[in-house]
Amino acid sequence: QVRFVESGGGVVQPGGSLRLSCAASGSRFSRYAMGWYRQAPGKERELVATISSSGGSTNYADSVKGRFTISRDNANNTVYLQMNSLKPEDTAVYSCNARYLWYTYWGQGTQVTVSS
Repeated sequence: QVRFVESGGGVVQPGGSLRLSCAASGSRFSRYAMGWYRQAPGKERELVATISSSGGSTNYADSVKGRFTISRDNANNTVYLQMNSLKPEDTAVYSCNARYLWYTYWGQGTQVTVSS
């Protein structure tokens, strides 16, 4: 069974940057479409960004367009989320999601806190 482990979260000041990583164990990572989601306290989980299995197609939530970039390295079984110009409202637990046919997997999440 494949596992996904996020890293790279932390505390950053407004306007700062963080790079999240989601590393997959096992093989055949390249068949999964990947996404990043986030959930802030008291709020529902929301989609942040998605990337196709080949990396050729990406989509972003309006709230992060122009600030966040999703990418993937299929040779190293990793998907990234580069987050720039961070705002306090970006504070949340960020989780990666993998989908292939009817299979869906989640990582455990990593906390991102944007605060001065």
